[in-house]
Amino acid sequence: MLHRHLTHQQFTLAAIDDIIARGRRQDWAELRKAALADRTVLEKILRVCQVYVADPYAQRYHFWKAYAERYLLAQRGTNEGNI
Repeated sequence: MLHRHLTHQQFTLAAIDDIIARGRRQDWAELRKAALADRTVLEKILRVCQVYVADPYAQRYHFWKAYAERYLLAQRGTNEGNI
């Protein structure tokens, strides 16, 4: 997805916000793939979504927040099991 006001295609906070707000299914699939490959992308998703928690109509952000929390928790449990 080409992000408005951005001159790169990295998963910055602004790019993640743009993908969540305006992205289509394919854009979301790419974000999901990046998030599962890199924990920092999941953490960035949480940071972006936290701003929208108080808005009950920001359903896309609520979805991504829950998704990121679930996988961060799963990763934490997996890492603790390896100790």
